[in-house]
Amino acid sequence: MTHGLVMKVPAPTEFYDALHTEVGRRSTGRADGLLLHVGRVTDEGFEVLEIWESKEKCDRFFAEVVWPAMDAVSGAHARRGEPVTMEFEPRGLIIPSAAIAV
Repeated sequence: MTHGLVMKVPAPTEFYDALHTEVGRRSTGRADGLLLHVGRVTDEGFEVLEIWESKEKCDRFFAEVVWPAMDAVSGAHARRGEPVTMEFEPRGLIIPSAAIAV
């Protein structure tokens, strides 16, 4: 079953950019099971929306790649607080170029 999450991070855009680069470096540009990733700037920092093939693949990637990458870039780019993550079950996901419809 697909798994979705929205993560609100109270940190500057530079933190997102550094984190995005570090995650790409650590995962060699591949995230097994990731179907969609969108980042956007908010008044409080930035927000990330992701859709995964399963919660298990999402949890594994965060444990092995995202959290260590976040710790690595935190020294150079200060956060104003901890991220807040909300999980959800996606409905109506369509990614035509990937031939995915849920």
